[in-house]
Amino acid sequence: MNIRIVQHKDEARAISALTLAFSIDPMMRWSLPNAEKYLEIFSSIGMAFGGNAFEKGTAYMAESFAGIALWLPPGLGSDEEELTKLFNENVCKEIKQDMTNIFQQMEKFRPSEPHWYLPMIGVDPAYQNMGVGSALMIEALKIVDHDGSMAYLESSNPKNISLYERHGFEVIGEIQSGSSPILRPMMRKAR
Repeated sequence: MNIRIVQHKDEARAISALTLAFSIDPMMRWSLPNAEKYLEIFSSIGMAFGGNAFEKGTAYMAESFAGIALWLPPGLGSDEEELTKLFNENVCKEIKQDMTNIFQQMEKFRPSEPHWYLPMIGVDPAYQNMGVGSALMIEALKIVDHDGSMAYLESSNPKNISLYERHGFEVIGEIQSGSSPILRPMMRKAR
């Protein structure tokens, strides 16, 4: 499978692929169950979580935009301020405190040592179970291993845990608040 870096001209197409992929994600749809609201703001959420990967050349795509992985190199993170704003403005009042609790817990699990962070990886549902996610992981982990760095992610979908484990990640805890699905932080030791 051909994996390449997302070019600037293809950012919108990459975010569209992630929009489809995350439309069935338990955590994303718990926080944004209304389809219209989800479609309206997901691109902004995607850019806040991992948009810096486009600028750094660490956004990977499978051919035909079947899947996208946004990796952030050591020292570069998500736009936490924008994420907080987006969720505060768009989630229902009943889960706002739970969202705050989830973000606080995420921060506690994030490693303090330099690491690569995978805020988003997603495969268009039309291409799932075809090895796209693995191909994306293999390509990006070459750079992570070349750096000799650890890698970190939070899995928002229990179906993806085995994929991450096959690539060396280990679950290091659970994040949950109120009625939310469980988010699982995962670490991959430096190689």
